[in-house]
Amino acid sequence: MAELLSGSDWQGRIFSDGWAKAHGGVHSSVEPATGEVLAEFGLADAEDVATAVERAAAAQPEWAATPGPIRATLIRQVARMLEANRGEFERWLIREGGAVAGKAAFEVDLVLAELWEAAALPTQPWGHLLPTSEAGRESIARRVPLGVVGVISPWNFPQILSMRAVAPALALGNAVVLKPDIQTAVSGGVLIAKLFEAAGLPDGLLHVLPGDAEPGRALTEHPGVAGISFTGSTAVGRDVGAAAGRSLKRVSLELGGNNALIVLDDADLDVASSAGAWGAFLHQGQVCMTAGRHIVLASVADEYLERLATRASNLPVGDPHTGQVALGPLINARQLANVDRIVRETVDAGAELRTGGTHENLFYRPTVLAGVTAQMPAYREEIFGPVAPVVVVQDEDEAVAVANDTEYGLVAAIQTGSLERGRAVADRLRTGIVHVNDQTLNNDAYAPFGGTGASGNGTRFGSQSSWDEFTTWQWLTLRKEAHGFPF
Repeated sequence: MAELLSGSDWQGRIFSDGWAKAHGGVHSSVEPATGEVLAEFGLADAEDVATAVERAAAAQPEWAATPGPIRATLIRQVARMLEANRGEFERWLIREGGAVAGKAAFEVDLVLAELWEAAALPTQPWGHLLPTSEAGRESIARRVPLGVVGVISPWNFPQILSMRAVAPALALGNAVVLKPDIQTAVSGGVLIAKLFEAAGLPDGLLHVLPGDAEPGRALTEHPGVAGISFTGSTAVGRDVGAAAGRSLKRVSLELGGNNALIVLDDADLDVASSAGAWGAFLHQGQVCMTAGRHIVLASVADEYLERLATRASNLPVGDPHTGQVALGPLINARQLANVDRIVRETVDAGAELRTGGTHENLFYRPTVLAGVTAQMPAYREEIFGPVAPVVVVQDEDEAVAVANDTEYGLVAAIQTGSLERGRAVADRLRTGIVHVNDQTLNNDAYAPFGGTGASGNGTRFGSQSSWDEFTTWQWLTLRKEAHGFPF
């Protein structure tokens, strides 16, 4: 079977009614582990966005009128084609995004789950027959597509964080303009375009426009875009939300996190340290759900730190394309510099470096910091790197207070020997997601996903949430005959 990217029609181009020349020029996809140029893709600008939105708006009404089962069939075909080509998708995640093999396979599994869940949406009930006080009138509440949906996705999980919006938006009758991050534009954009193109999606319904801030801003501000789904940093998310608000469009913001892993004194510390290592170091800590603060009761803190540091020091780091490693490279030099700054400033402020804190090129060693307090950068900032700051607390109440001491509110996890105790702590945490006796990195396509505060504006993803996100209610009344009024 030929790979989806075996031809050259996509090289140096954007996907907008076929593979078209980009007004923003051409950009290179670079492997972070080696610096090798993997491919070239088109770089969109504001003009490309305007053209794409116009064409999407023209194509969308016919797609919305297409019977739901037909739209569902196409989404299922996309899923089948991904299953047949998953090796290609995984390889691009490894080489372009620096993912280890397990993370790449996990991400493709998540994408498949999103597609199958999206395929179930068009055949679900899409309205209600309402009561009416007037004889001869039929009253209906029905969901209708928004129209054109803009999707802005990041580089860290580029396929799932694109597809979780693209697939349900299309399934529910919208057209989509996707702007993937330029650092993973092939993984999170070109491959998705190729997949839908090969599955037979009609022209005009999906446009893939890699780019930087200019096309992102143009997409957010365009009056023809009815909704924006943005996943990325909190700082950029604030700007996206403000711009969307000015144009009165719906906006979904899934942003950063400074997530707590709470280890209570009755936890199995071997299991807890395993959960802590996985939660802190998966994909080099470059995940919004990463365990950013390990909050440990004092009576078990020394033992937890010892076990966590041992696990960290034993994790192999290197090129995930050529070696069996647990951690690959950070995405770029800027990210590495920020991680290194946070670690150095935290140690200078009095924290103890238990292991790690060094790097070679973009490969940063998994790092454990002890004695972290509320004034230190590793406590306050989202690190987005393989760093586990450990905060020691005296009791359960202090653990809850520390966990809630952040502007973020995405996810928390609790390790305990008592389910009842874990649930009681979970009830006191101000996050959109809580896991008891698990780690922070969980995702199910059929579960609500989202955070509060600086982590976003609520639950925006998950099977049934898609109806709220990508459709709007319309009230329709019908009379067989018109009638007059007193005026």
